[in-house]
Amino acid sequence: MLYFHCRGKLRENEKSYRQLGLIESGELQELQEVTQRQRMNGNEFLFISKIEDDRVEMGAILENSNELMKRIKRYLSSVGFAPAEMEYKEVTVREMDHLLDVANIYHFIRDSYSVLDMLGMGRYRYAGFEECRESVISESSKEKIREDVDGVCLRDALLDELDRIYQGKKMKSVIGHPVHYMIQTDDEDVSEKTVTALVQALYENGRIDSRRINSLAVSGDQGFRPDRPPMEVIFKYSLGTTLVLHLQEKEGSEEREHANAARSVVSRICRGMKKYRNQVLTILCLPKECTKLKEWFGEYLDDMSIVELKETFVSAAEAREILKKKAGKQHVRPDQNLLGNIRDEEEYLLRDLNRDFDRWFNEKLRRSVYPQYYMLESMKRREQKEKPRGSAYDELNRMIGLKEAKKVIHQALAFFKAQKLFRDKGMSQERPAMHMVFTGNPGTAKTTVARLFAKIMKDNGILSTGTLVEVGRSGLVGKYVGWTAPIVKGKFMEAKGGVLFIDEAYSLVDDRDGMYGDEAINTIVQEMENHRDDVIVIFAGYPDKMEKFLEKNPGLRSRIAFHVPFEDYDVEELCEIAELQAEKIGLHFADDVYDRLCQNFAQAVEQPDFGNGRYVRNVIEKARMEQSKRLIAMDEEKITREELETLHGQDIEIPKKTKRNTVKFGFCV
Repeated sequence: MLYFHCRGKLRENEKSYRQLGLIESGELQELQEVTQRQRMNGNEFLFISKIEDDRVEMGAILENSNELMKRIKRYLSSVGFAPAEMEYKEVTVREMDHLLDVANIYHFIRDSYSVLDMLGMGRYRYAGFEECRESVISESSKEKIREDVDGVCLRDALLDELDRIYQGKKMKSVIGHPVHYMIQTDDEDVSEKTVTALVQALYENGRIDSRRINSLAVSGDQGFRPDRPPMEVIFKYSLGTTLVLHLQEKEGSEEREHANAARSVVSRICRGMKKYRNQVLTILCLPKECTKLKEWFGEYLDDMSIVELKETFVSAAEAREILKKKAGKQHVRPDQNLLGNIRDEEEYLLRDLNRDFDRWFNEKLRRSVYPQYYMLESMKRREQKEKPRGSAYDELNRMIGLKEAKKVIHQALAFFKAQKLFRDKGMSQERPAMHMVFTGNPGTAKTTVARLFAKIMKDNGILSTGTLVEVGRSGLVGKYVGWTAPIVKGKFMEAKGGVLFIDEAYSLVDDRDGMYGDEAINTIVQEMENHRDDVIVIFAGYPDKMEKFLEKNPGLRSRIAFHVPFEDYDVEELCEIAELQAEKIGLHFADDVYDRLCQNFAQAVEQPDFGNGRYVRNVIEKARMEQSKRLIAMDEEKITREELETLHGQDIEIPKKTKRNTVKFGFCV
């Protein structure tokens, strides 16, 4: 359907709305009845929205725009108006919805909901179309359209299609759509300019009746969410207009469940395209590389003609001419900084040239045109100089000890920020591994640092959620054959945008090859590659056992970028940890506590099963219990608040030394 907002000026001898105050009840009823009779056709609806002074506003919902002005004037005449002037413009469904609401308020129609239902639009009003972007593009000429697409990387293929569109004679009315379109590019700006050029050219040549575009992003879950309308409704919503569907699936994300969902979506899109091929012009926007999607569309649309528009490379000579022309449009002279990076033996995508030009032009403005701003740094440059942001970063630096771990974490953060900068500047390079191994004995804060690291990456814009998902063998290995791989994939999806922390990762290594642990490791390696952009995996465990784990799968070690060692705490660091833990629960130490702690920890670090931070926590918990026993034995009147908040040396337990049993072999004295 087409939607028009009409404005007109009433003749001087006609009654004005303001003069009447309100339309007399008889006239209002007559107007409503005339308006109501239109519903017998069921395919168009004209109505007055409001009248103020000598101006009248109305809406027109039509199947086509043939003789639009005659139909508008005929309706106004039937309700007693003969305006001296009339103008109209095409509007979106949302704007028409507003006109109906206003008409309902002023009682020019009895019920806007019944109008929408009569036209088959009632269920669209609240059907979840918030994600559908509507726009009405401006009219244009052949020369202006060709000028606008001059810098578009689909230029050659697009210009060929524009020539075909203008070769035919201009149609008086739309008969149907001989072809539909498939645009392949990763550049949203290029996609939008291409769609605009096509719609403008087709409209100017009478191939489409509307300049309205409905644009919708479609992913693998389209149609399964209850708040989204089915594809059939989307096509009905777009009757008489252009429907642009942006397919968001990327290559390399084809695990079976996801691929099946994406194929199902393609199937539903193709059913809609076939059913409404002559009522809806469909433009498919696909990623530049999308072999599977193209195969599926080719399979389902075998009897439809699709014009493919794919971005192509240009030669070095063409690249220089494009950059010179862009500089000329901005009235600046191109220099070696702009043209010097173009090499004769290479080819270039126009979107890369556009990005390089924008960067050069911005520098040119600050250096030559407005030199007073040259000393100001760009936001990106300032961001690189800034210290990492967020409370998690500060908390990591405040942690006791962990010198080597902190050093590597800081290096990793700088590395990830540098990689993000390279990508933002368009420097193509192989995606580096982002995953880590934490090695250390129990209680050395591996889990705590992993949690803080996830938050730091979120605070600095490297990860989207900063979620930490912690798992062990029991959380990854299924009980039966075939269960393990889906469980592992589910954990990766749960950790999307964050960190997957696999504690005691060596426990996945089975004594026999081919067991469930091996299946988990193989699936982890595969998912590390599939989610390389949005999940960082951290493997944690004892140093010696982690080495055996890394040897289990050849692809595992190559995907790990950072090995982070967590050393055991020394006696001084353990005392600092104890004091920090006491402060967190509102306690402080008396002067004699430190000597007792040093004695305790000096013995503890000699034990092979020493628990580091966990051991410290146990010492403080036992000290609290000893404090409680001591306070209970005191006279209640002598117990002050300060006494309640203080640990004394006698509260700290000193472990009893035990002699180790030794066995001697051979002759002894």
